[in-house]
This record gives sequence, structure tokens and C-alpha cells, in this order.
Amino acid sequence: MKAVVRRVALEILGWVLVVAGIAALVLPGPGLLMIFAGLVILSQEYEWAERRLEPVKVRALRGAAESVENWKRITFSSVVAVGLIACGVVWIWSPDAPGWWPLSERWWLPGGPATGVTQVASGLIAIGLIVYSYRRFRVRGEPVPELPD
Repeated sequence: MKAVVRRVALEILGWVLVVAGIAALVLPGPGLLMIFAGLVILSQEYEWAERRLEPVKVRALRGAAESVENWKRITFSSVVAVGLIACGVVWIWSPDAPGWWPLSERWWLPGGPATGVTQVASGLIAIGLIVYSYRRFRVRGEPVPELPD
């Protein structure tokens, strides 16, 4: 019984990560990282997931390497990550709508503090990934993985 519960819990977690990763490809967040994590979990049960692990891993690592190719990209990514954290702090703080806000007050900072928490978490994850990518590909000089044929 314990093994069945563990299997179901891991399968649910894997699918949640895959779906959230797909959403994060267009929303703020580490989409490829979440898809990869979900596939790692699902690959324990499904062969199709295991076959898709390597291409997703290579694309994620290529993206990480390209994000730190030059200082312009590093600076831009870092500024965006810090800006995301700053916006999240404002969302958590939830100040009243300013006088210049042209829409209804209910459209000011939609989602409330929960949105702010996810923005701060996304910004911190982004900074962590920038540091990881910088150390791996710029400091250690690891080669950029090639896409399989």
C-alpha cells in the first residue's frame, strides 16, 4: 500500500511540474527547469518520459550557457530578476492605488500578496540560475552541450 501511495504522489508531482513548466514558458518562471524536473520524476515510471529527458536537459543547459555569453545578457537578466523581486515586494506590501491609476481600484495589483510571493520566488530562482550558469559556463568553462541529431 505504501508503494502505491508513493507512486501516485510522485506521478502527481511529476505532472504538476510538467504542466507548471509549460505555463512558465510564457509566464514568469523557470519553465524548462520545471519541465525537466517533472520528466525526471515521471521517467521513473514511464519510458516515454525517459526518452525525452536528454533533449530537454540539453536545451535547458544551452539556454543557461547562452544567458551568460556576454555581460550585456548577464546584466539584463540580473536587472529583470531584481525588478521582479521589487515588483513582488510591492505586491506583498499592497499599497493603495495611486491617484494616477486610470482603472478601477480592483485592477490595481491583482492577485494580492500571493502573486507577490510567486514573483519574489521567481526572481530568487532566476538569480540562482544566473549564478549557477555563470559559474558553470564562464568560471569553469564547461562546454555548451550540443543538440542531438
